[in-house]
Amino acid sequence: MTVREDVLKMKAAAPYLASTAREQRDAALEAVACALEANADAVFEANARDLAAAEESGVAQSIVQRLRFDAHKLEDVLAGIRQLADLPDPTGQTTLLRELDEGLVLRRVTCPIGVIGVIFEARPDALVQISTLCLKSGNCAVLKGGSETAETNRALFGIIHDAAVAAGLPQACLLQVEAHAEIDELLACDDCVDLLIPRGSNAFVRYIMDHTKIPVMGHADGLCHIYVDAAADFDLACRVIVDAKTQYPAACNAVETILVARAAAPAFLPKLGEALAQAGVSIRATDEANTSNAPFPSPSSTAWSKHATS
Repeated sequence: MTVREDVLKMKAAAPYLASTAREQRDAALEAVACALEANADAVFEANARDLAAAEESGVAQSIVQRLRFDAHKLEDVLAGIRQLADLPDPTGQTTLLRELDEGLVLRRVTCPIGVIGVIFEARPDALVQISTLCLKSGNCAVLKGGSETAETNRALFGIIHDAAVAAGLPQACLLQVEAHAEIDELLACDDCVDLLIPRGSNAFVRYIMDHTKIPVMGHADGLCHIYVDAAADFDLACRVIVDAKTQYPAACNAVETILVARAAAPAFLPKLGEALAQAGVSIRATDEANTSNAPFPSPSSTAWSKHATS
């Protein structure tokens, strides 16, 4: 069966999924969480095969960390699924109510998008997060993960799909595509896919946008920033920054840039420099943060690099 034939089935199933009650979708999420717990060993075995293949092919260790799906990752995704189930129903919410004239009322009510195609990086926990977010919001999802985690993704998808269907959701609520060539097939489904969300390099996102008529939710260049205001709790800010940088450095949301209010700099920068030095983090700071003739004292910590960056 072709990708198009599968997606046409999803398009037909989308109204049924959209009309399900919150209680049914939340019950499906709990069923998914329980199934992942029950089948953890199968997922770990599949992930071990992916990791062995990555090591053999010389994949960088920072990437290998993204590929890993261990007991800690499982605990995280399970907590995320159950937190998601506890959230209010994102559908059917009135976000605008206005009387335009007597007897004429304008309402804006949230509803599912329909069929969403998501192409994402080689990170198995992303498959869990994306599929469960789509189910919570009543959307069918076409999932294409990175080839480096093909074994893990296949195991996770099978568990999630089977649990969701067993809980009463449509058979066509989720679809996994694996071959790179299937991306081009998906891009041609502009009559049955309502939105594409590519996650990856800017060149990849641009390729997707240039080769499909489907609306694309892309992204632009950007770094993960934390801003520290003069009114901030400096001890708390240091803990947040250290955690945001070191808790999972390989993740795409690890902090990369710290912006500090000038009024906070004299007291805060030395404190932050010491905290990051203890965590083994090196810093590349601007001339203003490094030089002694700056409007605030230069941090004493050797963690502050003398390499100025723009």
